[in-house]
Amino acid sequence: MGEIKMGIKRGTTLAAVAVVVALTATACGGDDTKAGDAKPAGAASQAPASGAGDYGSDYGAGSAAGAADAAGAGTKAAGQLAIAQNEQLGAVLNDSAGFTLYRFDKDTAKPPKSNCEGDCAKTWPVVAAGDATAAAGMDPSVLGEVVRADGSKQLTVGGWPVYRYSKDTKAGETNGQGVGGTWFALAPDGKKAAKAAAAPAAPAGAGQASGALTVAKDPKLGEHIVDGNGMTVYRFKKDTAWPMASNCTGDCVAKWPVVPPVDKANAKGIVEKGYSVLDRPDGMKQQAIDCWPVYTFTGDKKAGDINGQGVGGTWYAVSPDGKLITTS
Repeated sequence: MGEIKMGIKRGTTLAAVAVVVALTATACGGDDTKAGDAKPAGAASQAPASGAGDYGSDYGAGSAAGAADAAGAGTKAAGQLAIAQNEQLGAVLNDSAGFTLYRFDKDTAKPPKSNCEGDCAKTWPVVAAGDATAAAGMDPSVLGEVVRADGSKQLTVGGWPVYRYSKDTKAGETNGQGVGGTWFALAPDGKKAAKAAAAPAAPAGAGQASGALTVAKDPKLGEHIVDGNGMTVYRFKKDTAWPMASNCTGDCVAKWPVVPPVDKANAKGIVEKGYSVLDRPDGMKQQAIDCWPVYTFTGDKKAGDINGQGVGGTWYAVSPDGKLITTS
């Protein structure tokens, strides 16, 4: 029952991978973005069936009249996933109709296994595997599937079987959050959705842009961009500019802090083309230069350090025109 079948659709169109951007007068991506590929999060769709009897504190309560409909709702796939920002929970994973997706503490992720059967599955309809596509800014590799006891296939995220809640009757509701102390909204990485705590103070000068960008000169790198504290600014080769998107999330962004938006008036000697702001799925706003998101590196401890240069063959300092500096 815990066997994973990884045949789930992970292919994403460019539009599915791209995050929404707030641009200046110069657009990043233009017609390259296929606006019709992804279904809008608020698209009209039938809500999960409501109510399915009183199944105890682990399952939640509802009316028995909806049991049959709720059971049928378990066959519905998630479609194009989306990430919604919830004021209390932070980033929450939704299905294509904007309904919150959940995980159950009594399930297991390693190996994936569902322990929600019978009446439980009426209150918490399973999300069928199949036509699921990763949300913009989400790692497609976290999507998978598990074979249930009845032979049906259920979507998993980060190994955790995925459910809807029968008492969520419209998009955006999170009535299942915390039910019985075992049901929780899903974060995009499969963990429990939780608003990030305030980040601890970084070492002096590390990853803190102080609202300015300028150009410095290094004997090895030549002219390169630094922030207002003199910390080297970097680009990630796995990001994209057309459409503009960051592929550094989670632990990556903890190591490579994003450069927050810097007013053009405080960007001295930097190219103006594609000087724009990226709205990330995690809620942060990130400065982009020539449409490429930029970062600092926590391994740089003082102004002038270039310890991030060439790391992993994917991280490089940035020239004043936004290009990678690949010389070391």
